[in-house]
Amino acid sequence: MEVIKSTGTEDIATVYIARMENGKVVEFVESVQPPIPREKKWVIIVSTLFGCPVGCKMCDAGGGYNGKLTKGQIIDQIDFLIRRRYPGGDVPAEKFKIQFSRMGEPALNNAVLDVLEELPERYNAPGLIPSLSTIAPAGSGDFFQRLSDIKKRLYSGGRYQLQFSIHTTDIKQRDEVIPAAKWSFGEIAGYGDRFFEEGDRKLTLNFALARNMVIDPGVLEKYFSPEKFLIKITPLNPTYAAAQNRLESFIDPRQPGSGNDNLIRKLRDAGYEVILSIGETRENRIGSNCGQYLQKYLDSPEKLEKSYEVTPGRQTLNRRLGR
Repeated sequence: MEVIKSTGTEDIATVYIARMENGKVVEFVESVQPPIPREKKWVIIVSTLFGCPVGCKMCDAGGGYNGKLTKGQIIDQIDFLIRRRYPGGDVPAEKFKIQFSRMGEPALNNAVLDVLEELPERYNAPGLIPSLSTIAPAGSGDFFQRLSDIKKRLYSGGRYQLQFSIHTTDIKQRDEVIPAAKWSFGEIAGYGDRFFEEGDRKLTLNFALARNMVIDPGVLEKYFSPEKFLIKITPLNPTYAAAQNRLESFIDPRQPGSGNDNLIRKLRDAGYEVILSIGETRENRIGSNCGQYLQKYLDSPEKLEKSYEVTPGRQTLNRRLGR
């Protein structure tokens, strides 16, 4: 693996672009959460596919799918980030999250499971918390059964985080924004009931919420137990894909309390733990937020409003507000 570009800042996030031995390109990220120091919380985000066949309407990594990364190629990303800071593989962070969510749907690659099995032996990282974010593709039952077995064996007691990307409770809207065959709400809920054990972290239902997208607490109550599932609401990041598909964020990250209090109150009244997750807005300019696939901008001559763009030769990003 050869790192060919990077952009960002040490006090927030850095995006790395690497060329693998087969000539294909991936991205991976490391980030912190100011003002929390790296010794308290460090997050790395790795790719699992070359591109992604799913094509979520807000994600720049969709399209141009070119296959699965091997176990070694996924570990190369992790190794690069760990060894450059901690050559001996001893990671002191109290919370050390490895997220399999940069580029590609992880449940489409069984090598992710092989990596999960190796991590505890490969690194001395007491704070390790693997995190997998998924749409739960149709036909992935074997993947999730093995994932459950690995969690029970290696990551019990709240040391694993599983997130299902839902985005809306309206079935038609969900099919539009996630245009791929996927588990129904009933299938996700049934798996969650089997996956969850006492002491585990609750499973997350994630909503990257666009305007006019529906979240109906009644639908959630029908399927998802508040004892096992929590709700996370995030802004829709300013991606190229979101701009093309005319999607605008319901949450304004500059005014996070504006207009969403009523929704959050209804969800909490239904018994759900609700997390309004708004990251550092400077990550949008870096291109490190979820869905922001930097390589797409390096390859594309187009510069769209309401999206981030690369300044050629400087490896920096600037968000064009287009207001």
